[in-house]
Amino acid sequence: MIELNDIILKVENLTKVYHNGVVANKGVSVDFRRGEIHSVVGENGAGKSTLMKIIFGIENASDGKITYKDKEVHFQSSLDAIKAGIGMVHQHFMLIPSMTVAQNIILGAEPTKSRVFIDYKEAVKKTSELAQKYNFDIDVTKKVSELSVGTKQKVEILKTLYRNAEVIILDEPTSVLTPQETESLFEELGKFRQLGHTIIFISHKLGEVKKISDRITVMRSGVSKGTYNNSDLSLEQLTELIIGRDLAQDYDDRKRQTDGKQVLRVEGLTIKGRSKNKLDGVSFSVRHGEILGIAGVEGNGQPELIKAITGLMPFDEGRIRLEDTDIGKYSIHDKRRAGLAFIPEDRMTDGAALNATLAENLVATYFDREDINKKLFMDSQKIDETAKGLIEKFSIKAESPAAKAGSLSGGNIQKAVVARESNTRPVCLIAEQPTHGIDIGSAEFVHQQLIEMRNEGAGILLVSADLDEVMSLSDRILVMYGGSVVAYFPSLKGLSRNELGLYMLGVKRQTPEELGGALDEA
Repeated sequence: MIELNDIILKVENLTKVYHNGVVANKGVSVDFRRGEIHSVVGENGAGKSTLMKIIFGIENASDGKITYKDKEVHFQSSLDAIKAGIGMVHQHFMLIPSMTVAQNIILGAEPTKSRVFIDYKEAVKKTSELAQKYNFDIDVTKKVSELSVGTKQKVEILKTLYRNAEVIILDEPTSVLTPQETESLFEELGKFRQLGHTIIFISHKLGEVKKISDRITVMRSGVSKGTYNNSDLSLEQLTELIIGRDLAQDYDDRKRQTDGKQVLRVEGLTIKGRSKNKLDGVSFSVRHGEILGIAGVEGNGQPELIKAITGLMPFDEGRIRLEDTDIGKYSIHDKRRAGLAFIPEDRMTDGAALNATLAENLVATYFDREDINKKLFMDSQKIDETAKGLIEKFSIKAESPAAKAGSLSGGNIQKAVVARESNTRPVCLIAEQPTHGIDIGSAEFVHQQLIEMRNEGAGILLVSADLDEVMSLSDRILVMYGGSVVAYFPSLKGLSRNELGLYMLGVKRQTPEELGGALDEA
C-alpha cells in the first residue's frame, strides 16, 4: 500500500556549474512527496529548468546528491530516469504527427510478437486500456496530426504513464490550452495525485500555481528561496518571493488616445490550402491608440495572418492597408518604411541575429535612417549612442553594446527586440506572442512598453495564446478558429475567460453581422 505524502524524491545541496563558469544551481535542496502536486516557480534563469534537467538525467550535477525511493541515484541519461519511474512532459510536444496515438505512446517500448515484430494490435489494446484507466477520452488509432492541442497534451502524459512513471514533471503544461482544457487537465492531475503519483508543475502562471499546488518551491538566481505550503502564501507574497519586489500589474488606468482613425485595415485576407484554406476571408481593423487582441489556440491561422501582413508569406485574396496606403504587395523593407513594426514570436530565429552585437541588433530594422547611415559608412558613434540609450531605457542586462546578442538571456533578447521596434516610432506595431517563454518580471516590462506605445498613439495588433495577456492588455478582442475570425468583442466589459474559451474551441461562432464590426466599427 502506498503511503501518501512520504518523500519519494529528494535533492540535497545540488550545484551545477557549466564549463563557462555560469552557476545555474547553487546548493539547492528540496524534497517531493508521494501523492502531491509540487510547483517549482521562478523567473527565466532562476535555475528551474536546470534542476529539472538534472532530475530527469539530461544534465549531470557538479555537486550534491539525488535520492529516489530511499536510494541515491546517478542518472546518466533521461532513459535511466524513465526506467526508474520519472517522466517529463516538455513544453514543446515530442510527438510524431504522422503516427497514431498508440504508436507515439509505445515508441521505444513496443510490445512484440515472436520477439521480433511489433504487435500493433496489442499496442492498441494496451494504450486504450491505459487511456480508460485515467479517464482520457482518446481514440488511440487516430493520427496525432488530427488531434487538438489539449488532446496532444494528454497523449504526452500517457506516454509517461505507459512507462510506469511515478513522478511526472510538467513543463509549462497550460501555455497553449484554453480555459476549458486547462480545467480538464487540472481535474486529471488531481486524479493522478489521488492514485499516488507525484506531479512536479513548472509554470509562469501564478494563478494556476496557486490553484493546483500542495506545495511550492521558489527559485531565484539559481538558489532555492524555500518550499512553502500553498495555503501559507498569498499571490502577492509568492510574486515578491519570485522577483524580489512587488509586481504592480494594473493596466486599467490608461490614457486612451484613439481618434477612431484606422491605422491597419485587413479585408478578406485569404490563403488557400489543399483541402482547407489556411486563412479564410479574415477582416478587421486596428485604430490609432488602441490594442486589438487576437485570441485563439495556436495553429488556427494566427501565424499565417501575421506572415501575410508583415510580408513573410504571400496571400491569395484580400487587401492590407496601412493608414491610406495599400501595402499588400510592398516588400518587408517598404512596409517598415511605411510605419509597420513587428515583434515576432521566435525571437531567437526571427527577432535577433544572435552572432551580431547587441548594438547591431538594436538598429537592424532602421539601419538606413539618415542619422545612422552616412551612405558610405555607418555612423558607429551614433549607433553606440542609440544602443546605450535603449539598453538603459529598457533595462537590458548585457556586458556592453558590443556583447553578442546570443550571450543574453531570453528575456533580455526579448527586451532588445521590443526596444528596437519601439524605436522605429511605428504607426502600427504587430506583437506576436510578445512574452512567450519569458519570466513574469520581463513580461510585465514588455506589457508596460506596449501600453506606453499605445498611449502615444500607435495602433497595436496583439496576437497571443495567453488568454490572460490578451484580456489584460486589449481594448477590443477577436477570436480566431480554423483560419477564420469567429468572434468579435468591441468591449471587454462582462467578458469572461470561459466565454472566450468556447469560441477558441470552435463550440460557438458569432453571426456575420456581429463579426462585421471588427472591420467597420469606429
